[in-house]
Amino acid sequence: MEIASEVSYPKSKVGGMGAIVMEEGISFRVWAPNAKKVFVMGDFNEWQRNTIPLMREDNGYWSVEVPQATTGQQYKYVLKTKEGELIRNDPYARELTNSVGNSIVHDPSFDWGEEEFQRPNWNEMVIYELHVGSFNVKEEGRPGDFYSVIERLNYFKALGVNAIEIMPIAEFPGGYSWGYNPAHPFAVESEYGGPKGLKELVKAAHAKGIAVMLDVVYNHFGPTDMDLWQFDGWQENGMGGIYFYNDWRAKTPWGDTRPDYGRSEVRQYIRDNAMMWLEEYHLDGLRMDMVPYIRNVNADENPANDLKDGYSMIQWINSEIHANFPGRFTVAEDLHSLDCITNSVENGGLGYSSQWDGEFVHPIREAIINMHDENRDMNLVAKSITHRYNNDVFERVIYTESHDEVSNGKARVVQEIAGQDDVNTWYAKKRSTLGVALMMTAPGIPMLFQGQTILEDKWFQDTDPVDWNRFSEFKGIAKLYRDLIYLRLNREGVTRGLTGQNVQILHIDNDRKLIAFQRWMDGGAGDTTVVIMNFSQQAIENYSITFPETGMWKIRFNSDWEGYDSDFNNSFGYDTEAQGQSEKEPFIANVSIGPYSAVIYSKD
Repeated sequence: MEIASEVSYPKSKVGGMGAIVMEEGISFRVWAPNAKKVFVMGDFNEWQRNTIPLMREDNGYWSVEVPQATTGQQYKYVLKTKEGELIRNDPYARELTNSVGNSIVHDPSFDWGEEEFQRPNWNEMVIYELHVGSFNVKEEGRPGDFYSVIERLNYFKALGVNAIEIMPIAEFPGGYSWGYNPAHPFAVESEYGGPKGLKELVKAAHAKGIAVMLDVVYNHFGPTDMDLWQFDGWQENGMGGIYFYNDWRAKTPWGDTRPDYGRSEVRQYIRDNAMMWLEEYHLDGLRMDMVPYIRNVNADENPANDLKDGYSMIQWINSEIHANFPGRFTVAEDLHSLDCITNSVENGGLGYSSQWDGEFVHPIREAIINMHDENRDMNLVAKSITHRYNNDVFERVIYTESHDEVSNGKARVVQEIAGQDDVNTWYAKKRSTLGVALMMTAPGIPMLFQGQTILEDKWFQDTDPVDWNRFSEFKGIAKLYRDLIYLRLNREGVTRGLTGQNVQILHIDNDRKLIAFQRWMDGGAGDTTVVIMNFSQQAIENYSITFPETGMWKIRFNSDWEGYDSDFNNSFGYDTEAQGQSEKEPFIANVSIGPYSAVIYSKD
């Protein structure tokens, strides 16, 4: 049998990692400091393992230029190590045949057209979180993909949503997953449509004025189908090798798979990943999953468990994003209510644009899910409304549903209220929409979860697709969401205050479960907005409330309108006049409000 001999190829003269497209051929570069020799094999050499050697560079890098290689071809690395021969996918591969398949030389060219997309200002952003695989399933037995999301962009446009946040899409095992088990962090999930599908989605969304943000996972990799594990054969304590901690710091809730944030090559790998999504895919922001496990081994705030290298790595990545991609949005899932998460790097913070706010979601879910009115604490609701980080109300993302809040033993808000029953009940519809009315009017960046606007029931599962037939059944509820979003974004020019920094609690009645607050940017007509909410099942009539100024206040929204749902009470909401004898006395107006309802006022 004739054995193919080793051929001499030049070391790469171009920068970058992985498979880099050149004018002639492909450059390959990989980090494998403990390998004795490294080869690349693929379609370009009939998968012969020992004919194309990579040349050793400094610091454990290896590279080669292969003139006959081209885009679309499959390849893998062959590492000769003291542990034997290891066949590995490219850690920087943009595309794989599947999670246990081969790397593909990705063609980065794409026609973005004339992009004139203007990202929404953070104070004028309404986010919709979705899971590609279950959002819009077209074929039974197959997950949804980027193209099926594109088909629903007009829905977002009509609803008023101007930003979608996609759950993780890095290549994972199989076709069904939440995405928080990235096997190949740089590759786009093949079942979803790969890199081209993602670019098509971003391009189509931008054409309709919708920003696209991505959830990324840097607190662990894998834990399965993962070529990064003991990549070049080296490891300590039976752990993950060069990409991972190999001691007690490796431990996470997802296995001993925490990246080694103190190793410069691993820091670079994660930094390069974040930059790739923004640069190559034109994404408008990143949401980082469970940041506490990046900055602390146990996410327990015990200083002995702090990961200072993880903290400094996030600072570096956010600084790079702010410097190279100004205006891009980075949001942390931290949920420890810390100012430092969104404080600037210059002030010692992590530098995120905003953070998911547990100070809103947990007390508000409790307030609307609890069966008994007497257990609703309006002072806790008030605290949720006024909470802020670093004196900036938009440094928090507020929501009543997210993928975490409607799974793992918890269910959709409507299902939690309805119990085991059908969610099409008066209580479920009234109290879930009351929570959404608060979310859309309280200070913060509001976020919806897929299916929420059509009262999706049960709980989130990656194998249970959104039932879009519910749209026709709950068309009125969808209109309620749309009306709230339009007010939140000041589409009619009469509620500018909902985009402002300022909030003041005007009234709390814990006996009757009523709360009123005002929002404003600069104040005055068309700006100052008064929100009144009834958290009880009793309608309240002719109730006197302090308003910010005298004059006629126009009702802009009444969640009890029967046009939203035939079960609603249609309690009469009317314009009201605030009167006062002098500037030293409060301006009083009478209002009426239906059970579990919200009304919104402003002046012409």
